[in-house]
Amino acid sequence: MARETWATRTGFILAAAGSAVGLGNIWRFPWMTADNGGSAFLAVYLLVVLGVGVPGLLGEFVIGRRARRNPMGALRDLSGSRYWGAIGAVSAVTGVALLSFYSVVGGWILRYLLVSIVGPVTGGAPYLASPGPYFDSISFGVEAALFHLGFLAVTGGIVFGGVRRGIELGTKVMVPAVLVLLVGMASWVVTQPGAAAGYQFFLEFDLATLQANAASVIAPAAGQALFTLSVGAGTMVTYASYLGEDRSLPFDGAVIALLNTGVGVLAGLVVFPLLFSQGVDPGTGGPGALFVSIAGAFAALPGGDLLAIVFFGVVALAALSSSISMLEIPVAVLVDEGGWSRGTAVGVLLALTALTGTVTALNPALFDFVAGTLADLLLTGGLLAFLLFAGWVLGPDSIEEYVAGAGALGARFATPWLFAIGVVIPIFLVFTLLTTAGLDARIGVWPTVAAAAVLVGAVLFGLTRNASWRGVWR
Repeated sequence: MARETWATRTGFILAAAGSAVGLGNIWRFPWMTADNGGSAFLAVYLLVVLGVGVPGLLGEFVIGRRARRNPMGALRDLSGSRYWGAIGAVSAVTGVALLSFYSVVGGWILRYLLVSIVGPVTGGAPYLASPGPYFDSISFGVEAALFHLGFLAVTGGIVFGGVRRGIELGTKVMVPAVLVLLVGMASWVVTQPGAAAGYQFFLEFDLATLQANAASVIAPAAGQALFTLSVGAGTMVTYASYLGEDRSLPFDGAVIALLNTGVGVLAGLVVFPLLFSQGVDPGTGGPGALFVSIAGAFAALPGGDLLAIVFFGVVALAALSSSISMLEIPVAVLVDEGGWSRGTAVGVLLALTALTGTVTALNPALFDFVAGTLADLLLTGGLLAFLLFAGWVLGPDSIEEYVAGAGALGARFATPWLFAIGVVIPIFLVFTLLTTAGLDARIGVWPTVAAAAVLVGAVLFGLTRNASWRGVWR
């Protein structure tokens, strides 16, 4: 049976952008920004997106298009090593782990969207009267698990439709709808009193805060950048494997990053002015910020019921565009490596994530761990593995794949890009991991940077010199 491919270039770009344009931008981004110094976090985040996220995105594209297989098969076949195949298989685990908390948040969104729609008929959405207590009552427990299952069912239905009739068709509708609705809301919220304070909080460059908290801001900014760009999980390897012809990977990657960052900024231009216009503290962070703070703002606005429907409709579309990519990773592994039919693979994985997500929905502490520490570690570690593979296993082949269809301008950056993904960015990613573990607080920032450089250097030297790896590392 022939392997599926994208029907159009636009379909691939929108699908990849849809994976990036998700809850990471609209749900996670505002409260991460508020919790980490506002504009200082935004500045670091944008630098990480440009310097780490985009090269990493291209690294995954190169692997996927070169192999035309899922992450497990791509790393195994391109290297000739079952060990690399095992590393690639971790992507399937990452997809299940991400979906295990993501679908819980998706269930919250479905619930808020539903009560927003029926609210005008029943006398008002219940969260408008008491947003904090309402979220506390529905965020975890049996009902949260049931809505998680509903969101998962919608996700599974789209993935079951396949690459062209499911993922591509769905994202061609969802991504433009998200952009149009966000632009409309951003245009409306600018007219609200107090919105200027929200723009200032979000956009003003606060150098003092950045200098005082640079180390503590870097780790969450890196995690957020990787989460929103959907790199490190193997999504972009999987999506690039469905490319049926040579296209400019640098161009496609730049468009996807631009769309992703644009949605994140648009979300901030909606969320923060809306909060400030109603005197709501944006520092009330945490996973419930979107639901508690925004709902509180809707309650004080004329026509808040209608605005809530539009807003949570946007968030629901963004959530689905990302969740389908998370499910597609392990589905591709089972279809390519196990010879399973797409229907069987989707069914089995829905059953598995229904179980793991239900456990997460019943346990707030587990949810916080999976959505925070585990997600950051898996994505950072996954991207580190993909970049070392592209830089040191593929090596010259990565440049060959990079320049195919890129044109003269894109080809100029091929060698600097290879050096960046093979040496510079791995040091940054290891530094991020060490910072997450708190090493910088014990020995200082620059000693931690030095430790990251030494660790990366030792790994590269050992793997390229060890006789047991000959034939695997080139």
